[in-house]
Amino acid sequence: MSKKIISAKSKRSFENEELFKILKTRFEKNMIRHKGLLWDKVQSKLEANPDKLWSVGEMETTGGEPDVIGYDKKKDEYIFCDCSAESPAGRRSLCYDRDALNARKEHKPKNSAIDMAAEMGIEILTEEQYRELQGLGEFDLKTSSWINTPPDIRKLGGAIFCDRRYNTIFVYHNGAESYYAARGFRGIIKV
Repeated sequence: MSKKIISAKSKRSFENEELFKILKTRFEKNMIRHKGLLWDKVQSKLEANPDKLWSVGEMETTGGEPDVIGYDKKKDEYIFCDCSAESPAGRRSLCYDRDALNARKEHKPKNSAIDMAAEMGIEILTEEQYRELQGLGEFDLKTSSWINTPPDIRKLGGAIFCDRRYNTIFVYHNGAESYYAARGFRGIIKV
């Protein structure tokens, strides 16, 4: 094996070790999000699924502060979600999807929420998932997050987003091609 390949593998391993430290610390500080779950089992699942571990790493790199918010016993899957207080900073100023991005004639954003989520290997939250997340804390008090838009709304050119104001979760609409510095998206992945 060449030194270059060994070096790349060592670097990836070191990055994974750092990511595991961050995730474990967050997991232990926020037990209310995942009562009864054990970190060692979560880490074993991540280690057995390197592609999903990479996706969780992308969630972290873009400011999502991913944490376990549930466990599906039937499928034996841990559910990771972005738990940053505000919409992830590295995923803002995005229109909703590729069609919206292509429709913009000027001042195009760098990407779309749906495309970026796919590139990261995660799914954008549904309204139901967003509301469930808000049951675990208070999120998006100053920002907003695109959520999965039903096809009938999207077909008419719209997209929906959520935030939390006045201790209430609001669902709004906007043109799918719009983008704002305070709007991003939250993702979810099952491992």
